[in-house]
Amino acid sequence: MKKVFYPLVAATIFLTSAITINAVDYKIKDSHSVKFSSKDPKGEFKEMKGTVKFDENDLDGSKISLTFNVASISTGNGMMNKKSQTEEWFNEAKYPQITYVSSKIEKNGSDYTVIGTLTMKGVAKEKKIPMKVGKTDGDLTFSGSFKLNRMDYKVGKKSDAVPDNMDITYSIPLSKK
Repeated sequence: MKKVFYPLVAATIFLTSAITINAVDYKIKDSHSVKFSSKDPKGEFKEMKGTVKFDENDLDGSKISLTFNVASISTGNGMMNKKSQTEEWFNEAKYPQITYVSSKIEKNGSDYTVIGTLTMKGVAKEKKIPMKVGKTDGDLTFSGSFKLNRMDYKVGKKSDAVPDNMDITYSIPLSKK
């Protein structure tokens, strides 16, 4: 019995380790872009950091965690930048960061959907974000666009001057660590 058992265990371990795929750690490049737009305002978050672990063949092992510094908002208008930091809008003094942490990544044809928790101004909600993945010489670029209702996160007050829905576009180039 022992003569048969040990080779079976060894074969099982070998086959299991041969098909295990590990997601790769990536570094976010400085040339990232996360922009928001509406009729008014328009701008971008200049500072973002995070961790990315991704492999299209190991989506269960893939994970995205991003942090945006609220103080890095740039609208092209200094007064508007300052106003965005106030208690009414992003309340940078109390909530200096916006975070997005994935819980699952799904493949949809040639594209992906990232499901995770977006936390802004103390409000955490599940957010599904569509994502395209571009590949160049081992590097990746995540990109996409989606709508975000600022009222869901208590950013500003309801107003005719500022639309509730913002268009978000992003491009996040990555290199292997």
